[in-house]
Amino acid sequence: STIQQQRQEIQLLTAELKDRDKELNDMVAVHQKQLLAWERDRQKTLTLAERCNLLNNELKKRNEIIKSLTQQKFKEMSQKVTDAIVRCHALEEKNESLQCSVLELSAKTGQLQAREQELLTMLKLKDEAILETTDHITEFTSKFRKLESALHAAKVEKFNLNRKIEDLTLRLKELVVERNKLKDDLCEKVKENNKQEEEIIQLRQENGCLRDELVLTVEKAKRVEQLLKFAKSQQARTNTELESLRQV
Repeated sequence: STIQQQRQEIQLLTAELKDRDKELNDMVAVHQKQLLAWERDRQKTLTLAERCNLLNNELKKRNEIIKSLTQQKFKEMSQKVTDAIVRCHALEEKNESLQCSVLELSAKTGQLQAREQELLTMLKLKDEAILETTDHITEFTSKFRKLESALHAAKVEKFNLNRKIEDLTLRLKELVVERNKLKDDLCEKVKENNKQEEEIIQLRQENGCLRDELVLTVEKAKRVEQLLKFAKSQQARTNTELESLRQV
């Protein structure tokens, strides 16, 4: 059950990583579109600059003709030149703004790449934690089977006892009760762990905060470690009592 929960967490992290990758691709696509728009604006700026140069040359060539025009015509031409210059300035300002946007997108791309590397590192750490937890569970299962074998041997041995048969029977019953209690405690801990895991998944979906997810994962690992320590303590006490029983 614990391994399955850890796999589900890895799947959620993988899905989130894919979302981040999709978001990065979308931002790159937007960046490319802005670069194309910037290139179009730059071409327009060059065209307008060339047009301004042509207009200036034309103004120089037609200087004598302009002198012969009326004052009103002169004002109209001056206004057109002024509008063209203002438009050139506006295009230059827009070009500078696009360059700033390109720099910002480049910085965001670097941040997303760093975040992706951080997520990969987190997935690697979770894999190591799963392997370590699996080893602990295997060890605990092996010791538990040894405990059951010892209990079985004690039950067989009790038939060969004479005067102390009742005391040994009571002792064996106490050991069986303690073993069942240990199993019940283990089941309760697993249920509690599953419930807390569901709450963690719900909170992760609502908040989307990787830092909270990391804290909750550490807390879960601590709870698993405490459960394993508790089970080992119960098992050590039971083994001691069985050893005393064998000596008797």
